[in-house]
Amino acid sequence: MKAIIVNPDKSLSWKDVGQLAVSDNEVLIKTSYAAVNRADLMQREGNYPPPKGAPEWMGLEVSGIIVEMGKEAEKKSDWRIGDRVCTLLGGGGYAEYVAVRYDHLLYVPKGLTMAEAAVLPEVYTTAYLNLFIEGKAEPGETLLMNAGASGLASAVIPMAKAFGLYVITTVRRSESVGKIQHLGADRIVDTSSEDIAAVMAEYEAAGQPVDIAIDCLGGKMMGSCLRHMAYGGRWIMIASLAGDKSEVDLAVVFRKNLRIIGSTLRSRSDKFKAELLKKLETDVWPLLESKKITTLIYKILPIEEADAAHKILKTGGHVGKVVLSVSGEE
Repeated sequence: MKAIIVNPDKSLSWKDVGQLAVSDNEVLIKTSYAAVNRADLMQREGNYPPPKGAPEWMGLEVSGIIVEMGKEAEKKSDWRIGDRVCTLLGGGGYAEYVAVRYDHLLYVPKGLTMAEAAVLPEVYTTAYLNLFIEGKAEPGETLLMNAGASGLASAVIPMAKAFGLYVITTVRRSESVGKIQHLGADRIVDTSSEDIAAVMAEYEAAGQPVDIAIDCLGGKMMGSCLRHMAYGGRWIMIASLAGDKSEVDLAVVFRKNLRIIGSTLRSRSDKFKAELLKKLETDVWPLLESKKITTLIYKILPIEEADAAHKILKTGGHVGKVVLSVSGEE
């Protein structure tokens, strides 16, 4: 079996890594496509190690076909060899095969290609986690989704709209405004010419403050925005791409009963992930099949061009997910 390995100089190579062992509660999947996430770039730099027991190579979500099943997986699940699935991984997706717990599998929604299915498990589970588990979103509330051109935003914005939220999002470049309009956000703020804190102040003054913020940027902006949140607002930090430090007025936090929540998916227990995936399949998969929510792929590259895929994410400016073709099988 081959996988993408990070060399000591941080370059990438497509190398033989030996065969995977399949535990009793796992299935072996022949990988069709693997989606690329910013966490992969962090792992490549040594800043986001895989959890214990996961392969050393990158990759958090794939689609593929079941080719082998452990005894427990075969006995306790309805999955069978030949089923088309997509799955959430602790790591190891940049490979010809992946071994994964049977209760972390998702069926491929009707009408979606295998490439589209590969972008679902990590990003849609993260979106659902932060909107509804951490954010406790309710219809009629107002959401701020920072980084509207990101892969996560391509899932969060349509999902939030489908469940009745008003959505404000941000972009760093004016040319990105038109590129993400199809996602359905009610207000797109171009932060190259507008101050998001000032925009939030306008909404607060108009009686519609932000109830939930999902933030992968952080930095100075975070602290200046908090003061304009709704009473009982939830600010959810999932990354700090714009900086790890921000000045927060603690008096605002307790007076407004605000919640500042740190959230990552990868660190959650296997049991938590299994339960979350069931909720996602029940609540969101029908919306994907009815096309009320649609996936967005920016580019598909061969697995051997993983480095080029990473450069797309580093450069920014793209809208949608980058996907690596492994076997390419449907």
